[in-house]
Formats: sequence, structure tokens, C-alpha cells
Amino acid sequence: MDKKSYGLVTSAYWGFTLTDGALRMLVLLHFHGLGYSPVSLAFLFLLYEFCGIITNLFGGWIAARYGLRITLFAGLSLQIVALTMLSFVHPDWVAWISVAYVMSSQAISGIAKDLTKMSSKSAVKLLVDDQDEAKSQSRLYKWVAILTGSKNALKGVGFFLGGVLLQWLGFAASLWAMAAGLGVVLACSATLLKSDMGKAKSKVKFKELFSKNREINILSFARFFLFGARDVWFVVGLPIFLASQLGWSFTGVGGFLAAWVIGYGVVQASAPRFANRAGGITGGARAAQTWGFALVLVSLALAVAIQADFYPQISILLGLTLFGIVFAVNSSVHSYLILAYTDSDKVTLSVGFYYMANACGRLVGTLLSGTMFLLAGLPGCLWTSCAFVLVAAAMTLYLPTAKQSAIAEMAPQTS
Repeated sequence: MDKKSYGLVTSAYWGFTLTDGALRMLVLLHFHGLGYSPVSLAFLFLLYEFCGIITNLFGGWIAARYGLRITLFAGLSLQIVALTMLSFVHPDWVAWISVAYVMSSQAISGIAKDLTKMSSKSAVKLLVDDQDEAKSQSRLYKWVAILTGSKNALKGVGFFLGGVLLQWLGFAASLWAMAAGLGVVLACSATLLKSDMGKAKSKVKFKELFSKNREINILSFARFFLFGARDVWFVVGLPIFLASQLGWSFTGVGGFLAAWVIGYGVVQASAPRFANRAGGITGGARAAQTWGFALVLVSLALAVAIQADFYPQISILLGLTLFGIVFAVNSSVHSYLILAYTDSDKVTLSVGFYYMANACGRLVGTLLSGTMFLLAGLPGCLWTSCAFVLVAAAMTLYLPTAKQSAIAEMAPQTS
């Protein structure tokens, strides 16, 4: 695959990510302003996450058969449909009708997000030349870190954009503006992208949807709990806590979440060099273990501080900053390993299976976010997060370290 095709796929992913982050903030803040409960807000996003599970599983198989171009264009098109559909919601509708309608639009958006993400992440593996194994592993980690970090930074910008658009333009006008912008991205991609990258050389059987690689299965299980641990406080608990208990404005909430995700993305993009300085990259598996248990300690400290009501505003600002840094390195190492463990010809199948587990974790985390906040407030969300982080870290102990010789050679290459 040529770098031009990769660049086009990545640019389309960036454009999509802006609208995805903005849409999340628009829906959350708009319906919170209409008086929806934390559990109702969590339900608005359930189909978004559930459809991501199905999409990642079948999307990888579709891409392996027909190429990443098809899945990318489908993702962009469906997001335009979701944005347009959501703009017709009316505040006078009966509550259950509004919830069902928004859940349906979010389901379409969830399919769109994971088709686009799977296309972009798989393209990274196809970019790397495998002739020199040591250099290949170094470049692979570097490209994964850059793509993942830049995506999350732009998603943070999208959070801020969502809060600003809601305050300046209102709900429906903001959605129309984003749909128009994404339409331009789709038109440019359809015109310029001609490659059939990602298409498997041999026919892909349906039974290959489910991974049989032990390392990929372990990583996928760890990913489930890692992202469940983040979303259990991030999706509903934290934004509502900032708005309702600390009295922050929509723009303030969106700005803080934006800054957190942007910083998280910056750390991810520099994770190869950052982790190397900290002595973490002596092997991909060892790095995952080291940073995984570091995240356990950070999560426990944050939960204790909030439970004790120890300067809650300062504890949240400082605690979540540290959580974001350590979580970002964890995510970056995991994203590298999933590509390092898979083979190029079937990369979309492995990536699809892995992000299916990611979507499962987000689904559970989203539901628990609203439920635990209703039952026990933000401390309840954070203690649940601690339990999830502990399981994710424990799973990395089962990753094989003896097979990481090529990964270990990566460290001096990324300085």
C-alpha cells in the first residue's frame, strides 16, 4: 500500500473523529439540559456501543473480502445519515419516543465509527515493510502511536467543538453543520482514494471471524476491561458531576473533557519515546504489565480522594491528568501489540475482533456509568473503574514475554 492511500484514509478518519467527539458532547449536554436522568443518558449511548461490537466483528471480514475502501466510505456515509436524523428530534416528543429515536441514530453512528476506525487502524499494518523485522516493529509502534494519539487529540477538539456549537448555534443547526463538513470529507475521499488495500489475497472464510490466536484473545480480554474502566466514569458520571455538582457551564465541561482527551492523545502519540525513557519498553508484554499496574495505583488514589471529599475539584483535575497519562501509554502499547501479533494478510480480522472487545467494554462501561452514578455518585463510578483496571492489568501477566525479542529491539529505534 502506498503512503498516499494511507494518508487519505487517515485524513478521512480525522474528519470523522471531529464529528464523533462533537456529537457525543452535543447529545450528552443537550439531553441533560432537558432533564434526562443519568441512567437515561447512559441508555442513549447503549446501541452506539452495541452496534460497535457487531460492526467490528463483521466489518473486519467485509474489509478482508472487499477492501478497506468500501468500509471507509460506508462509515462516512452512515455518520452523515446519523447526524441528519438526529437533527429532527423535538423537545416536545414523549420521553420514551425521544430515547428510542436518539438510540436509533446513535446505533447508526456507532456502526459508522467502527467501520471508519477499523479501516484506519488496519491501514497502519499494511504500510509497514516487513523485510527488516526489527525496523518494521519500530516503525509499526511509531505509526500506531501517531495515528491513535492524533485521533484522540482531535476527538478532544470535537468535545470542545460540541460544547461551543451547542451554546452558539443550538442543537439542530450544529448537527447540520457537521453533516455538511463530513460530506466534503466523503467527496474528497471518494474522488482521490482508488486503492483496494486490505483485501485478503485468499478467500476469507466466515469461521475466521473469531480469533484463535492466544495472544490476541488475551489482549482483547484486557482491552475489554481497560476501556470499560475509562467509560464507567467518563461517559456519564464525570460530565454530569461537573455540570450539576460543581456548577460548570456547557462550554466549561466540553472544554475540560476536550483538554483531557487532547492531552491523552498527545501522550499516546509520543508513547514510544516516553515509555522508553521510563524503562517500560523492554518488551511489549512487559510494558503492558508495568503500565497496567501503574494505572491500578493511580485509579485507587483517585477513588480514595473523591470518596473522602478531599478537595474534589483539585483531586479531579490532578487525578484525571495522571490517569490520562498512564492510561494513554497503556492504550498505545496495546494498540501496537495487536498489530505486532497479527499477520498482514488477515489484519482486518484481528483488528476487528480486538475492537469488538473494545466496544464490549465501552458498552458495559457506559451502562455502569449511569447506573453507578445514580446509586453511588462519582465515587461509585471510580471504585468500579478500579476493579476493571485491576482485571485488565492481571490479564497482561498471561502475555508471552519470551516471544518478544523483536519488540525488545524496538526501544533504541524510538528514541
